[in-house]
Amino acid sequence: MKKIHKYFNDASTIIKKLRLEEKKIIKIKNKIIETNKSNQKIFVVGNGGSAADADHFVGELVCTFNNKKRKPFKVFSLNQNYIAMTAWSNDFGYDGYLERCLKAYSNKDDILICLTTSGGNKKRKQSRNLLKAVQFAKKNNLYVISLTGRTGGYVKDNSDININIKSNKTSFIQEAHMSILHCICELLEDQV
Repeated sequence: MKKIHKYFNDASTIIKKLRLEEKKIIKIKNKIIETNKSNQKIFVVGNGGSAADADHFVGELVCTFNNKKRKPFKVFSLNQNYIAMTAWSNDFGYDGYLERCLKAYSNKDDILICLTTSGGNKKRKQSRNLLKAVQFAKKNNLYVISLTGRTGGYVKDNSDININIKSNKTSFIQEAHMSILHCICELLEDQV
């Protein structure tokens, strides 16, 4: 069926282009190792499918990827505490929840990894929770790494390292993000 062939062809074309991001991927891997060695924390966030991808990445780093003897990384998903998330959202609104978590848990020189297909936009009030988290991170000297899509938006412009997937199709962006995250996991297995 033409539609199936087109989908996989288009998705694989985007993933093949990720080779061009090799230097950034290595830089991200090195920053994660450096942060882990200095006993700092890594926080990962996203919305919707990107929240699921964030949780998946955290699971790989806390547990193992291939190397069953690898030590765990000190990495946390800020998407997982649904009790705190629903309490804060009910009382104050969801926009400030991730920022609140960073206030509670983060320290200078920790890492915030932000996954977002849109990159956020202040004027269109898009992904305001991620924008506030990135603003807090920058103001409090956290290192910001992001994987974005579309134009990259606010998050791209306010990251120390960004890999932007130049696509407007959410599924392609998320598939590329997971390919990058799995590649980072593979590199970390060799180094730690």
